[in-house]
Amino acid sequence: MSQHFFDRRTFLAATSSAVATTLISRPLIAEEAVEQPKFAWHDVTQWGVEGKGWQETARYFDRLPAKAEKLVRPAVWNLSRHSAGMLCRFETDATSIRTRYELLSESVAMAHMPATGVSGVDLYARDAHGEQRWVGVTRPAGKKVDAKLAKNLDPPLQGMREFTAYLPLYNGVEALEFGVPEGATFKPIAPRDEKPLVFYGTSIMHGACASRPGMSITGIVGRRLDRPVINLGFSGNGRMEAELAHLLSELNAAVYLIDCLPNINGQLVAERTEPLVHILREARPDTPIVLVEDRTYGYAHIYKASRTRHAESRAALAKAYENLQNEGIKHLHYLSGDSLLSDGDSMTDGSHPNDMGMVQYATAYQAVLEKILL
Repeated sequence: MSQHFFDRRTFLAATSSAVATTLISRPLIAEEAVEQPKFAWHDVTQWGVEGKGWQETARYFDRLPAKAEKLVRPAVWNLSRHSAGMLCRFETDATSIRTRYELLSESVAMAHMPATGVSGVDLYARDAHGEQRWVGVTRPAGKKVDAKLAKNLDPPLQGMREFTAYLPLYNGVEALEFGVPEGATFKPIAPRDEKPLVFYGTSIMHGACASRPGMSITGIVGRRLDRPVINLGFSGNGRMEAELAHLLSELNAAVYLIDCLPNINGQLVAERTEPLVHILREARPDTPIVLVEDRTYGYAHIYKASRTRHAESRAALAKAYENLQNEGIKHLHYLSGDSLLSDGDSMTDGSHPNDMGMVQYATAYQAVLEKILL
């Protein structure tokens, strides 16, 4: 009897599995039978990315020039291989868009930041009112990505639709292409040649912890002000170093924004702020410079050490700002840390903004930039 029971149970299990497989497989087979459109692919390096300050780079999507490898610390150089702040633009009448790209690192995500933000390509479209609206983002699982960004979009009301694609924040890119169905029109849009907003800072400016590249501070500010941006945020390494100041001075910026306090203490702020501004001023006498205080830790309300750190670094920055003004340095501006984030709910880990925090940060930056750029 036991043998009979075993055989019957085995038979029933096998039969159930076969039925389930048949039921599941039929629609998949039917879907595969539908002929998929062939795509025409377009290499981004053929028309260029915005957010790249130098053309003489070791790899196309690097943020610092090749010569910087011998000028900056290894940690800064390695982080400069990330494509944070870069974007490309194009127009198409296609209703489906794909992308395929190869990443520099196999580490596609971090413990506190998803793969969509670390390694994703993030697509926006300009609507009939001129506003850029989100469309889709890739979800990388490895170094090589071949993904759908949009499918069965509403056709443009007339002509073509403009798209902006933001590149990964915390990973590098080796190669990047966009594809549209064969027969669709695809028109690359060259990078704008107007002066960029140049941001120099820490992991926060680098993009931690935005859920998508388009939700970084520089991404949001760039969209709101409709201006090109350059993101020189270096995670844990925004330290107001002279080597970086000299590199920054090579860029013909509309505004320099210096947001390094989260990575340095009050003593270093006091030592490095004035020399950094002097280096920039020597090369760019009239370019506005914004000195930015550190955001308040989400847990500072309950940790005296955090409050002390904020007080010391902010006092040092304010004193440097006062000294520079007394020297007669013009076009110098100041942004208070109290305006950057509301509370701990705007952060992922008490230090790095989440998407809500990124919006708050960008709003604070926007307010000071609009006054400068009038």
